[in-house]
Amino acid sequence: MLYFYFWVDEAKIRKMYQKTMKIQELIGEYSIIGSNQDDSNNIYKGFLYLTLDTDNQIVAKWKIHTDQEQTGTGNFKDNVLVINFKYLGENSTIYKGIVVYRCITKDILDGFWTEEFGNTKYIGTEQCFRIKKELVN
Repeated sequence: MLYFYFWVDEAKIRKMYQKTMKIQELIGEYSIIGSNQDDSNNIYKGFLYLTLDTDNQIVAKWKIHTDQEQTGTGNFKDNVLVINFKYLGENSTIYKGIVVYRCITKDILDGFWTEEFGNTKYIGTEQCFRIKKELVN
C-alpha cells in the first residue's frame, strides 16, 4: 500500500479563506457584553467606541453600565486587535490591563482580557457587536 502525507500550513489555509480587514473597517460604535476576571459569573454590558488617531492607532473608549469609563490605545494586525486599557476604580486607584479581540467580521469582535490586579486564575471575556444606525424616512 502506498500512503501520501501532506503537511498543511494551517495559517496559510486560513489566510486564503479569511478576508484580511483594514483598520479603518473597525471604526464605530459597538454594544458589548462581557464577564469579569473572577469566578462570579456576573456579566456586564455597555458600549465600545473605536476611532483612529493621527498615527493610525486605535483609540478605544468603553462605557460600562452607566458609571464606568475606560480608555485605551491599540494596534491591529491579521484581524487581531490588541488594546492596552486603563480606568479609575475604587479609592482613586488606576487599573490597567490588556484586551485582545479576534475580529470575526467588521461587525463582530470576540475578546478576552486581563488586569494587572485581577485574579490570575481567570480571564475576562468580551463580545462586541457593531451598532448600525439606519436612517428612517
